Amino acid sequence: MIKNMEEKGSKSHVKRQKGGMITMPFIFSNEVCEKLAVVGFNTNMISYLTTQLHMPLTKAANTLTNFGGTGSLTPLIGAFVADAYAGRFWTITIASIIYQIGMICLTISAILPQLRPPPCEGEQVCQEANKGQVAILYVSLLLAAIGSGGIRPCVVAFGADQFDETDPKQATKTWKYFNWYYFVMGAAILVAVTVLVYIQDNIGWGWGLGIPTFAMLLSIIAFLFGYPLYRNLDPAGSPFTRLLQVCVAAFRKRKLTMVTDPKLLYENEELDAAISLGGKLLHTKHMKFLDKAAIVTEGDDLKSPNLWRLNTVHRVEELKSVIRMGPIWASGILLITAYAQQSTFSLQQAKSMDRHVTKSFQIPAGSMSVFTIVSMLSTIALYDRLLIPFTRKFTGLDRGITFLHRMGIGFVISVFATLVAGLVEVKRKQAAAAHGLVDKPHTIIPISVFWLVPQYSLHGIAEAFMSIGHLEFFYDQAPESMRSTATALFWTAISVGNYFSTFLVTLVHKFSAGPNGSNWLPDNNLNKGKLEYFYWLITLLQVANLIYYIFCAKMYTFKPIQVHNKGSDSSEEEEGVELGNKV
Repeated sequence: MIKNMEEKGSKSHVKRQKGGMITMPFIFSNEVCEKLAVVGFNTNMISYLTTQLHMPLTKAANTLTNFGGTGSLTPLIGAFVADAYAGRFWTITIASIIYQIGMICLTISAILPQLRPPPCEGEQVCQEANKGQVAILYVSLLLAAIGSGGIRPCVVAFGADQFDETDPKQATKTWKYFNWYYFVMGAAILVAVTVLVYIQDNIGWGWGLGIPTFAMLLSIIAFLFGYPLYRNLDPAGSPFTRLLQVCVAAFRKRKLTMVTDPKLLYENEELDAAISLGGKLLHTKHMKFLDKAAIVTEGDDLKSPNLWRLNTVHRVEELKSVIRMGPIWASGILLITAYAQQSTFSLQQAKSMDRHVTKSFQIPAGSMSVFTIVSMLSTIALYDRLLIPFTRKFTGLDRGITFLHRMGIGFVISVFATLVAGLVEVKRKQAAAAHGLVDKPHTIIPISVFWLVPQYSLHGIAEAFMSIGHLEFFYDQAPESMRSTATALFWTAISVGNYFSTFLVTLVHKFSAGPNGSNWLPDNNLNKGKLEYFYWLITLLQVANLIYYIFCAKMYTFKPIQVHNKGSDSSEEEEGVELGNKV
């Protein structure tokens, strides 16, 4: 975060009176409306694709996860632009406008009948959307994905930038911000999966998409209105270029003998001033081959070095920090794969079950994820108000438990979520068989949809632990000049998780096909499938992933940093100290 660099004679990048809690309504409004737009469509998208565009189930499921994957991959591009060139504020603003255009296109395609295939009549074979109609859908989704790429990584980091970690009054607010960021985001999702899904199912997709489109417009206006209050950081140059420079320099000097004393490695505080406002990264003994990039040779200019030949210890440690985060990043992929099934196969389960709450009212299938959101919001609130004060007495950490422990708890809960999902599917098919409905895929099975509540709720609790812990981990352990990029890694894990879901569904659908047309994941009749086997396959993969994560967490080394504290001399912080230990 922003540190006082007056002792170096450099001017602060921001004015101290800017930032703080007063900026949160403007920042959160942008994220709330983005989530209303994304989730309002994404939650019920399987219904839109199958009932409005008449896509086969597996094709619709893969379209959904591909869209989710692309929307979570583009944050890498947005983060790069923000960190290297445009800054976070302008990246969010431009991306929001692109997103707005995508939502307008999507809404128009839902309103105009010529942009959709004709509705089905009776039991006739439905006409699938033609190439032109599908192309309009994909262009709209692509614009939305590009817009998300600028909003998602930057809103989180931009919000955290508003708090000065060197100020004792604001120090604890950064990690609390992540809890409340997720809480506000969850509240927006709750509205989307209830109000918007109800409007889509009962009033029409034009209104169901038009409302979040208008909300997105209001959020852009609100975000721009808060500009005078924001603490804005200037971009510090391309982080990817710096990482590449270290690699090239280390390769060029690969044949040099390593220095005996790390203090002989090159350091230049003036050169690193713009990328070390929060403190200087200290040398670590790991990955020594990269240290050769900081070995000074006879031809090196120490005042104005060629960074493709000579790099500072701080820049070498930036690359080491990113590499160290890789295994922990990879561990989050399978949880997203498990979570992704809620908007595809779990939703199809819900559509086949009795969803009546009263005789005259039934829950829309797309709104079943409300149980995920409510359990996530409840867990976040209980975690912040009860669990943190309780565990703080034993751990001595202001945040209660470390983010690595928090992630581990989430992984364990997610294993039980998919295990339970398989058991419930067995129960659902038994009810279908008992009532002679196995061959009637469009007939409602007389079994309550509330049997699905445990799996939805467990996924929500798992996300409250794992996803927020994952986000905290990236922000805390990333080099400060790469925090937008690090936040993008969080979304990239979501992207890969969605793409892996597509790959897994395609693989299972292909290799589980029997000669008589049987399949674990049938296109037209879930009652004849073996969806429970698919859920249990994910369960086994998650168990293996949990073992992998425990190993990675035990081996992980936290970044050591020498922090510039307000009103005091620089003090070296112990290696391995987390943000929770600092605040």
